[in-house]
Amino acid sequence: MPRISLVIPAFNEEHYLPRLLQSVDSARQRYQAGANEVEVIVADNASTDSTASLARARGCRVVEVEKRAIAAARNGGARVATGQVLAFIDADSEIHPDTFNAIDRTLASGRVVVGATTVRYNRLSPGIALTTIVALTFFRLTGLDAGVVFCRRSDWQAVGGYEEDRRWLEDAWFLTALKRLGRTRGQHFARARGARAITSTRKYDQLGDWHLFTHLLPRGLARLAFDRPGFARLVESYWYEDRLNPGSGRSPVPRRNLELQATDLKVKGE
Repeated sequence: MPRISLVIPAFNEEHYLPRLLQSVDSARQRYQAGANEVEVIVADNASTDSTASLARARGCRVVEVEKRAIAAARNGGARVATGQVLAFIDADSEIHPDTFNAIDRTLASGRVVVGATTVRYNRLSPGIALTTIVALTFFRLTGLDAGVVFCRRSDWQAVGGYEEDRRWLEDAWFLTALKRLGRTRGQHFARARGARAITSTRKYDQLGDWHLFTHLLPRGLARLAFDRPGFARLVESYWYEDRLNPGSGRSPVPRRNLELQATDLKVKGE
């Protein structure tokens, strides 16, 4: 059995997945426990492009997850994992070459229940820099973080995994549940030093570098307060409807129209 299982949720990610897998190969080769101590699982979340075949060709284990939810994809990968430690990373990211060593160092004391490597964007601009400041403030206030998130498989089972009915911030709720579990045992959240991941700016490429402040936050907060169905449609548009056309890694909808068309989208079961 491998020590670490890296789970990659993926929906129509043929554009970004090769870059991530290349970085994973580099990190596996640098892993002091040996490359074979890491298994790579791609949780294919009903993709319509070549995500699954590409992953198989690169030697990944592929599990099909039909429920279109990021939380469900992460859980689907975790359920078939055989490693003692589970690690999760988004498909449009790249991991640091020392990632797996950093995970081992962080968990070695036994005092850490869950950790993350932190993350940075692959480019910067004034709008993205301000967004990063907002995100870092949120992480500091909540004691959370992003990047490669990792925990022991037994603890993932103990909290029931990710909440699959949550369509957004499911990762924050997962980390919070693990932190709550850890407090009962004198454990805490920790950042893995020296292994920061890189994530893409595709949302900014699609919607503009200032979209968080000009569109998402004002519209999202207003709908959350006064129009819950409208907020649910906004969530679907922003997190789930941006890669319906496979092949390019770009939005099938022009950047100015993607979020604005949220009102035209319907949530399944609504």
